[in-house]
Amino acid sequence: MADPSATVMDLPRRDARDKLRGRTKYTNDRRRPDMLHAVLLRSTIPCGRILRLDVSAALACPGVRAVATGADAPGLYGIGIADHPLFAIDAIRYHGEPIAAIAADSEAEAHAALAAIMLEVEELAPLYTMADALSPDARLVHADWKSYEVLTEGGARAGNIAWEAKSVRGDVDAAFARPDVTIVESRLEVGRQSHVPFEPRVAIGSWEDGRAHIQTSTQVPWTVRGVTGRVMQLPPGRVRVTVPPVGGGFGLKFDATIEPITALLAKIAGRPVILENSRQEEMATCLCRENAEIVIRSAVTAEGEIAGREAVVLMDCGAYGGEQVFLTTMTAHTLGGNYKVGAIRLVSRAVYTNTPPNGAFRACNGVYNTFALERHTDEICAALRFDPVDFRKRNVLGDGDLGATGQVFEADVLGPMLERMDVLRATTGTAEAQADGRLYGRATTVGTWFVFVGPSAATVNLNADGSATLVTSGVEIGSGTMMQALPQIVAGELGLHPDRVIVREADTDAAGLDVGVGGGRTTVSIGAASVAACGEVKEKLLKAAGEMLQTAPTALVLREGRVEIAGRPGSGVAIPAIVAQAQATTGPISGTGSFTAKNVPAMAGCAMGHFLDALDIPVFVVHEAEVAVDPDTGHVEVLAYRVVQDVGRALNRRAILGQIQGGVVQGLGYALHEEVTIAKDGRIAEDGFETYRVPLAGDVVPVVADLYEGAPSIGPLGTKGAGEVPILAVGAAIGCAVANAIGKPVARLPLTPPRVLRLLHDREPAVSHRHIAPDWSDNTLG
Repeated sequence: MADPSATVMDLPRRDARDKLRGRTKYTNDRRRPDMLHAVLLRSTIPCGRILRLDVSAALACPGVRAVATGADAPGLYGIGIADHPLFAIDAIRYHGEPIAAIAADSEAEAHAALAAIMLEVEELAPLYTMADALSPDARLVHADWKSYEVLTEGGARAGNIAWEAKSVRGDVDAAFARPDVTIVESRLEVGRQSHVPFEPRVAIGSWEDGRAHIQTSTQVPWTVRGVTGRVMQLPPGRVRVTVPPVGGGFGLKFDATIEPITALLAKIAGRPVILENSRQEEMATCLCRENAEIVIRSAVTAEGEIAGREAVVLMDCGAYGGEQVFLTTMTAHTLGGNYKVGAIRLVSRAVYTNTPPNGAFRACNGVYNTFALERHTDEICAALRFDPVDFRKRNVLGDGDLGATGQVFEADVLGPMLERMDVLRATTGTAEAQADGRLYGRATTVGTWFVFVGPSAATVNLNADGSATLVTSGVEIGSGTMMQALPQIVAGELGLHPDRVIVREADTDAAGLDVGVGGGRTTVSIGAASVAACGEVKEKLLKAAGEMLQTAPTALVLREGRVEIAGRPGSGVAIPAIVAQAQATTGPISGTGSFTAKNVPAMAGCAMGHFLDALDIPVFVVHEAEVAVDPDTGHVEVLAYRVVQDVGRALNRRAILGQIQGGVVQGLGYALHEEVTIAKDGRIAEDGFETYRVPLAGDVVPVVADLYEGAPSIGPLGTKGAGEVPILAVGAAIGCAVANAIGKPVARLPLTPPRVLRLLHDREPAVSHRHIAPDWSDNTLG
């Protein structure tokens, strides 16, 4: 066997040098002279009916080799429900929606041909807000929603509600009717957040041997394969997807909107086609973190027991359900997480509007649900005069407590993490003196997230030089998992140095099914599959070595590239010699492995319309922020930031600390700066770096972090995903700290200077959401 301790080491990123020096070849670096350039005809209105679409004149333009419309790809795709066409066919549902695509010899010729397309549209009145979409007389964004194929049973649907997920545990009405409780209600809302990875979405499509081959910057190669096959009505086996290095994702590259277009144009033209979003296209049609509205109320006793809780969350999915349908599940585990509650009822709805579709973004709706839950918790403490930290310590989930869906949690994790935060604060000291006369506030918040497991597969091949090649469908999106964690896991299992593990680019022809890189799942799911593959490799390797050494395989160990006799360092034989012997006698040494969810049980009847009824691997965080608010300008300065993060087991502390620093900074953007708005014509107004305010170098605050190890995990070697969760509680910590500083309730993010000034002077409009659950006893579709 291998020494597990060899897996734990702080290694630098193996891809860092090439990326810093510009040697990494991304998708758009793989252009060839024979490639055609594709552009999209996008809608300039948010809502309308297509009366006429004639592309014949465009086909006759110079350099044009192919034109595609919805007639060429009539299939619909989606998650949960198939509601999304590749191109607008009869109806236009958002500003920027693709209507046609042109492939030409040059990008300039393709753009010139766009003007030749004849398009006649009857404009219709758009629905920009969820309140508009849910009004009793609202027009349907999808008039034919009843006819859509339902891909996953269980979710309620009605009109402009694309999907509803519901969690009910216990007698909620009885809890609120108790005479010994105080009822506290909070209403909150958040705006959209844009991912803005440096690399926009880009894909290259070609047609080879009767099959589509797509090279693309994606997080989900198997999703691209499936969607392309579906819209082009091809068997999935006729689509191959390969993934070059990806220049950032954060969830944006979970969709598959442009890849099928390149395959379709390549088939028509008979030549490879590249399609790359411009920065303006990317940001105007990007899958933002959705805007949302949350109403939450709790029944709390004078002793601090949370007897009952209920909430309604509206998530703006934009024109199509997409990932928001899936993300309705998350509310049960985030808004229903953190605290032990007697009885609970949660409803989460994805709502259609005539705006660009929204999608997954690092920790998904957990970021704003945690903001809502933690602000609500502070409002409970204010109403009942509890100390906020003491109240949290008393009520956080612990060993044997029930989640919203009746899941039984294991071990006390959040309680000890709160104690660790006390130690961290005492060690570093507070930054109150730095406020320098400004309004000072500090807040400690908690968060519950999870590792989305799902199926993964891995193959490990031992090479003649003693190195190992790992073949998976995993994608490196910047977290370092494919470049650090997985090589460390494989190397630790096989007694190699991680530098001796080669990681293949994702290729759906070479690697097994994987649901994608996101949800903190790569280290856990692909890591576990890799451990299983290594088990087969070790069995073959030790058997071959045993025959060479005339020693039982059970008496052999793997160490530093050799198979040695246990207890006799330096004995045995080098791995290359064993591989050579095996290749000559029994064949190459390789192994395959797979992994999928453990399926932790929920309580029967508690979860309706959920894609995940319970959490296989919960992940917890404790965040603390100190802020200073300038009462004259409304500017919020973050003076100090501390994190205690549940990591299961830290394989590479250096990598995890880097993810925490980056996640917190991204969260600061969401909490303080970043705001996406819909203009009067339906377009996203902030469609470039000039208008969208992301954190700059001067906004970065050093994060003091403590990694909490030892919480239960089914991940390999006890690991948990560490890249997604750092952003989870940032909006909550900042929102609560600012509220404490200014002595006013905070109900909206981001906390831009104008908003903070309005709060200080009592001019910020109250959050009403009167269209949400006016009657708590009847707040669901079904």
